[in-house]
Amino acid sequence: MNASLRSRVLLVAIAVMAVAFLLSTTAFGQCSMCRASLAGSNNAFFIRNFNIGVLVLLVPPVTLFCSIFMVLKRYRAADEQRQPEDSDAEGSGSGDASEFKLKTREP
Repeated sequence: MNASLRSRVLLVAIAVMAVAFLLSTTAFGQCSMCRASLAGSNNAFFIRNFNIGVLVLLVPPVTLFCSIFMVLKRYRAADEQRQPEDSDAEGSGSGDASEFKLKTREP
């Protein structure tokens, strides 16, 4: 991607996040049934542990998504590193056919 396209994508992403932030409503971490049952309880220790449990249950999906994106990023970086080598094998267009034949590998 060239710099102009990257800056446009970044600008659009920032604009989308700003609109989502401005239009969002107040959200709570639990569903309405969980919040109602916790509001009726006066046990602060139970409420604290419940909130920690919600965070613990959030860890596996976040880990899966992050690992998928890391693998894709590494694959893309490896593909970009291989690409200049492949373009050398095609020749620069200034040589003749025999020069091209020497640069390519035959099976």
